[in-house]
Amino acid sequence: MAWNRREWLTAATACAASGAWNWGTAEGASSRYFDVESVERTTVALEYRDVPARHMARELPHWVYFEIVRARLKSGAVGVGESMLFYTWGATEDADVERIQGKNAVDWIWDDALGSGLQMALFDAVAQTADVPIHRLLGAKVHDTTPLSWWNIDTSAEDMASECREAFQQGYLSYKTKGRPWFDVWDQVAKSAAVVPETFRIDMDFNDTLLDADRAIPILKDLERYPQVAIYETPIPQGDIAGNRAIREATRVAVAMHYGNPPPVVAIREAVCDGFVVGGGASSVLKAGTVAAMADLPFWLQLVGTGITAAFSLHLGGVLSHATWPAVNCHQLFRDNLLVEPIRVRDGVATVPDAIGLGHSVNWDSVARLRVDKPARRPEPQRLLEIRWPNGRTMDVAGTGEVNFLLTLGQQGKIPYYERGVTTELVPNDGSSTWKSRYDKARSRP
Repeated sequence: MAWNRREWLTAATACAASGAWNWGTAEGASSRYFDVESVERTTVALEYRDVPARHMARELPHWVYFEIVRARLKSGAVGVGESMLFYTWGATEDADVERIQGKNAVDWIWDDALGSGLQMALFDAVAQTADVPIHRLLGAKVHDTTPLSWWNIDTSAEDMASECREAFQQGYLSYKTKGRPWFDVWDQVAKSAAVVPETFRIDMDFNDTLLDADRAIPILKDLERYPQVAIYETPIPQGDIAGNRAIREATRVAVAMHYGNPPPVVAIREAVCDGFVVGGGASSVLKAGTVAAMADLPFWLQLVGTGITAAFSLHLGGVLSHATWPAVNCHQLFRDNLLVEPIRVRDGVATVPDAIGLGHSVNWDSVARLRVDKPARRPEPQRLLEIRWPNGRTMDVAGTGEVNFLLTLGQQGKIPYYERGVTTELVPNDGSSTWKSRYDKARSRP
């Protein structure tokens, strides 16, 4: 007997009401409607907007590659998800697709090992088949809206101010960026604070580059004079318990740490941070959110991608009571967010979708237009960077094949420590022997 979706839902509701429903063995309106019929994957290459393009090209040119995953169930529902191929917490592999073919998707949606794209697509397809929004599968909705943050990598002070202004004009009340020793953090914050109201928040992620509490605290105290400065993320290595506690006690600004390092019980007991950064698959995110709620600590969701990932993040934000810091999805980087209707932000928040499934429609015309062959490995274009200081010093740094190669040098203290007036630019490859000589020398060492 072939059931259409409405007939299946009617029968499923009746069975559930009578207590007779068995997800694994019910006949007729059976769980076979949730069986995975096919999975399709498409690679796209997005384009950065102008301001991000100038700076992402320095270290993260490969962030433009995404794999769009479509999972079709026997019900006819087609769920969608995505993986940022060279950054995500887990990309979907061929073996992952093979494991779930013909299987009941309900049994697999919580398996983070499937990778972001496939897990997200299964959640969407199951929710569509059950005629509910994704957040109904994740838990009880406790928020109708969730805060979002605008994101960009570290930039010049002028570009950071431009991005903060753009974010505010588009309804955002939060901007997250990187604090780095190769840019003047004092100038960045001063220029940005001058173009947004005091209610706008600026969050700085230092990724360990302040190195230790003794050197970090004077800089952090300088920056906290601006009322917009709200959160410092990972100012020094997160394993430095005493140092992080000293920083937290010294500044009015909240300190955020990536969940898991140090172990949550240690971070909570030793009071080394005011909240967490939470990312990963659905299972790990909900577990972290539960621990944060028990400790009464806020966190932001850090799920990076296009508007597709941002939409999925909204559902998680809707069910996690302590996901009250602005979520970081980074979809603002791109010219196209791959949605028919972009996520609208007003007064710093976006609405948690109540439409079935993901709650946002993918723009398949954009997917077709941006489609490319999947790269066999992470692209590594030759890049030469010039760091300049006001006293005339310069340093050439070249790509080493590592992601965030410049950050690694900063974490190792191989870039001069934070100073005023420093700036960094990508040196275009003009094909000259001079450029090649500089690149080769910098490739060996800065």
